[in-house]
Amino acid sequence: MKENLWSFCDGDGNVSGAASRPILTRRQAIQGGLVTVISSYLGASSLTEVAFASPGSESERDLLVVLFLRGAADGLSIVAPYGEDDYYRLRPTLGLAKPAGKKQPAAGRLSDLNGFFGLHPALDGLYPYYEQGMMAAVHAVGSFDRSRSHFEAMMTMERGAPDQKGKDPSGWLARFLNAVPTANPTPLRAVAFNTVTPDSLRGATAVTTIPSLNDYRLDLPKPDMKKHGATVGTKAINTALTALYGKGDDEVTRSGRATLTVLETLRRSDPASYKPANGAKYPETGLGSGLRQVAFLRRQNLGLEVACLDRGGWDTHVGQGGAVGWLALQLKDVGDSLAAFAKDLGNDGLKRVTIVVMTEFGRRARENSGLGTDHGRASAMFLLGGGVHGGKVYGKWPGLKSENMEDGMDLKVATDYRCILAEMIAKRLGGGNKIAAIFPDGNIPPPLGIFKG
Repeated sequence: MKENLWSFCDGDGNVSGAASRPILTRRQAIQGGLVTVISSYLGASSLTEVAFASPGSESERDLLVVLFLRGAADGLSIVAPYGEDDYYRLRPTLGLAKPAGKKQPAAGRLSDLNGFFGLHPALDGLYPYYEQGMMAAVHAVGSFDRSRSHFEAMMTMERGAPDQKGKDPSGWLARFLNAVPTANPTPLRAVAFNTVTPDSLRGATAVTTIPSLNDYRLDLPKPDMKKHGATVGTKAINTALTALYGKGDDEVTRSGRATLTVLETLRRSDPASYKPANGAKYPETGLGSGLRQVAFLRRQNLGLEVACLDRGGWDTHVGQGGAVGWLALQLKDVGDSLAAFAKDLGNDGLKRVTIVVMTEFGRRARENSGLGTDHGRASAMFLLGGGVHGGKVYGKWPGLKSENMEDGMDLKVATDYRCILAEMIAKRLGGGNKIAAIFPDGNIPPPLGIFKG
């Protein structure tokens, strides 16, 4: 199954030795593309000397992990309103079985959250964190983009705008990083585990976009054997680059020095050999691997503040399934990957970590003839971490009666997603006096009280 299946939908429901070593100049390094990673930072204005973060240091900001479920995940299955009869009327096949009892997950049934909403059984791995008060859900949440187009809706949310007419084309995370600087920035302050930079990070002065930490390394050109007479090894290149960037205080030198320091730390610690703590076992999936690497960076204290990950495949127009099937397989990966990440860090480690799980919009309330669901409006968000007032489902519930739904068929957006992000930035990320710069379109509703101050 292609994880990026969402991209095919149109938005309407269609689907060596010192003597032989060459002498390097800065011009040669840049022109020759000697170090891909370093050259990517030559224009970065915010990089300075690397001073790795340590627990309890400087800002006491949380590490923010943003997981975007691309393709419009079905919030009515993820957090199902089993207490409303209309849910089963609209979904006679896809409706999930009610909980067997409170506080006790049962195979194939929803896990009770509050007597009205239930958690999809594929997410049972996360249920203990809800019980412990470290995970919360927000229902009927979304933007005011009504296009029902994946691309338009994703762009709106990643820009942190209310709708397509947002004032600032940069991303909300980029504006946060620019507005709330850190005293000791590193090349790994913001990392997107992807092949392309997400729109939420567009406009940031320093972002690293990599599919894997194994790709964060020196990219050596093939040596000219006739000219140099010997193989130019990595050690030799490192020595030359250290000399090249070892002195000076201009932006290029500082950037190169910072990147070399991180490269050396990664070489010594070796992300591939990282062993999760507390018996945590990550799924052997792209998401599991990505979160495992986030945990590694967190433990190495390399200055990571923002990590962005994607999980595609949520455009369930046909054969969505209920407790089993396509959607359940997708959710199983999300639930098990996040649970492994949380277990790896441990409750103490989660105290300064906030995880946000979001999607561009939800699915239609009524199941279709293909036993799937078409593009809808509101969906659900998850918040996980030690700074979350968890064990609760937040947000006003509009209901599923026809007269209460948008266009008589979609769950209404009752909570502006920006109020959740704004509260998180203010209370967990040290940006309380920068909200207007991060969300310039204004008109953000009051906070819901999800986060601890």
